[in-house]
Amino acid sequence: MEYAGLVKFDFLGLRTLTIINWALEMINKRREKNGEPPLDIAAIPLDDKKSFDMLQRSETTAVFQLESRGMKDLIKRLQPDCFEDMIALVALFRPGPLQSGMVDNFIDRKHGREELSYPDVQWQHESLKPVLEPTYGIILYQEQVMQIAQVLSGYTLGGADMLRRAMGKKKPEEMAKQRSVFEEGAKKNGIDGELAMKIFDLVEKFAGYGFNKSHSAAYALVSYQTLWLKAHYPAEFMAAVMTADMDNTEKVVGLVDECWRMGLKILPPDINSGLYHFHVNDEGEIVYGIGAIKGVGEGPIEAIIDARNQGGYFRELFDLCARTDTKKLNRRVLEKLIMSGAFDRLGPHRAALMNSLGDALKAADQHAKAEAIGQADMFGVLAEEPEQIEQSYASCQPWPEQVVLDGERETLGLYLTGHPINQYLKEIERYVGGVRLKDMHPTERGKVTTAAGLVIAARVMVTKRGNRIGICTLDDRSGRLEVMLFTDALDKYQQLLEKDRILIVSGQVSFDDFSGGLKMTAREVMDIDEAREKYARGLAISLTDRQIDDQLLNRLRQSLEPHRSGTIPVHLYYQRADARARLRFGATWRVSPSDRLLNDLRGLIGSEQVELEFD
Repeated sequence: MEYAGLVKFDFLGLRTLTIINWALEMINKRREKNGEPPLDIAAIPLDDKKSFDMLQRSETTAVFQLESRGMKDLIKRLQPDCFEDMIALVALFRPGPLQSGMVDNFIDRKHGREELSYPDVQWQHESLKPVLEPTYGIILYQEQVMQIAQVLSGYTLGGADMLRRAMGKKKPEEMAKQRSVFEEGAKKNGIDGELAMKIFDLVEKFAGYGFNKSHSAAYALVSYQTLWLKAHYPAEFMAAVMTADMDNTEKVVGLVDECWRMGLKILPPDINSGLYHFHVNDEGEIVYGIGAIKGVGEGPIEAIIDARNQGGYFRELFDLCARTDTKKLNRRVLEKLIMSGAFDRLGPHRAALMNSLGDALKAADQHAKAEAIGQADMFGVLAEEPEQIEQSYASCQPWPEQVVLDGERETLGLYLTGHPINQYLKEIERYVGGVRLKDMHPTERGKVTTAAGLVIAARVMVTKRGNRIGICTLDDRSGRLEVMLFTDALDKYQQLLEKDRILIVSGQVSFDDFSGGLKMTAREVMDIDEAREKYARGLAISLTDRQIDDQLLNRLRQSLEPHRSGTIPVHLYYQRADARARLRFGATWRVSPSDRLLNDLRGLIGSEQVELEFD
């Protein structure tokens, strides 16, 4: 193309540009309501302190090019404080610079640990300072190679580009030719030949790692724009990012987690106020995108939203089924929507909605058939609904919290309205001395710290030396803690490292230099069942004289019977108006206090009347 006199342009499509555009649409809609002018992302200042403070803390999840673990590590070391540093970040985070030691030199020079020189302390020339000052004397960009040739040896732009190409291809005959040209040009400019050749050698060495600055600057600008949006309009930016990844549940889960870390509130999907995509409401809260619900699909959601746009908000489930094309909306889809929480405003609770779903679909089918033969009477159909709805709702109890959360996990990939650990908090406080993860401190010498939480991530990695290390992350909803299990502990406890398991871990807590937080080196690991067996001193069942009858006692026996292989004694507390007595079951009735037993008993006589006893 060059020989034909044509210029070749490469156009790279970036999804991030779409994310920025989506975020701007939400931002400018809000600004318009507030009487503010629209935001022009091209006009934002490139020296924003809030943005660089966030960058220096490595809070760069979802920020273009800056979100990998390795990049976050580099950011923590470099502590970039200007846009030129961001351009350098993009160029430095490549195998060549990382493996050559160039990155370490760059960081040490920036922070004054290494003397600045242009380019080397022994071989430098004052004319190169303007060329190399933005990179602290390090030859980082291909453009710097060309500028050095121009400044020292009088190369033309075209000649300097030929030099750059020759250094990149490393052809001996071409390099010998260029070396001669470089030396002659330097002598004409009054520069010592030996100095010129030493600098040529340095340029040749670094040219192998040189990166195109224009490319790096273009990427750094997009990186900065996403960083700025995350710093100043976090809800809109994160909603746009999650929309871009809404077909990847695993990514959405990680992004929701980042939103919580940022203090953003995320509302469940809502069939009346929600959209297909994630969006931000007038209160600045992110509303979960209905399109991100697993197992639903775009067609059914569009059918529901079309019906809502035509007839207004849905009053309840029967109204939705009657107004929506049921050919596009089958029972399975409606069940997924109920489990996700998208229909929470259409009924008293999810169990009632699920229980009335069959009646609602039947009524909608009857209405559709009547309408098909010209006998539809919408008001007549709906007039019978209140009684029908009440009957459906009255015949079932709300789901236990764990069932609700399991439904969210199945349809959204995460727990949105609660946390499985909630039901264990009172209990695990006994195991950890009342200390939550957010209140952890480094362990004093000679002592052991105990922590507890839900495993949200677990993996086993192999070091370069072939040693196996287990890593899991505990979450107790107040904070998180990364737990390391080295070879001996891993061999003993690896079977417990499962996601969604409650673990109680004892070990040494210390600072994590990478994350800036805390980490634990585990010595002992227990699941919740083992912890109960170790620490609980009894299972307390409280009954009143109004509750006790032969039927209840028989059902109580049936609930305890399958769990009689344990070590925990059962205590029955009998309460009357004027007295209270404790009955201790015999040794043959000692139980294993599993979740199943506790849930069965609480379902039978009430959550507050079943407790584990501790010293």
